[in-house]
Amino acid sequence: MAWSVTGSGNAPAVGLRALRASAPIVAGLCCVSVVGLAARGPRRASSKPFASISASLSTEKKEAVETKHAPAALGPYSQAIKANNLVFVSGVLGLIPETGKFVSDNVEEQTEQVLKNMGEILKASGASYSSVVKTTIMLADLGDFKKVNEVYAKYFPHPAPARSTYQVAALPLNAKIEIECIAAL
Repeated sequence: MAWSVTGSGNAPAVGLRALRASAPIVAGLCCVSVVGLAARGPRRASSKPFASISASLSTEKKEAVETKHAPAALGPYSQAIKANNLVFVSGVLGLIPETGKFVSDNVEEQTEQVLKNMGEILKASGASYSSVVKTTIMLADLGDFKKVNEVYAKYFPHPAPARSTYQVAALPLNAKIEIECIAAL
């Protein structure tokens, strides 16, 4: 069985076995061809379709961030990951690092502890509150939105990061709040 791109009379047919063996390359060629045609019209023999792509691809690896000054991950994930000059901080709960217990059942105190824990993870990664560009807040009760904002505002200098806030059905360990973030290095 073979396939070819419709509308390109000179495209060679490719067997499915060959496609399976080199799918990432074929997919990349398709994307480049489509972009190339859209941007410049039909491809010329002297054009270099991969010249601009190779400059944007990074060979940097991701690196796990761990600190004893924040609660350990509750599952098979990292406290944070550094990659491509960004830090992706996993959802943080209001747990006391030394005990693994919530600071209290109060949403304001949990928010304060969440942000302290997040600050320790950011510090371990080489970032800070001022380098956070995006946060996502998950609340057990959206009615706590105003209370959370009052605590949150103390931690993020102007301009505050972009943010999304959601009420969720449940949070790990029946937490009142969980916050994750992305920071620039």
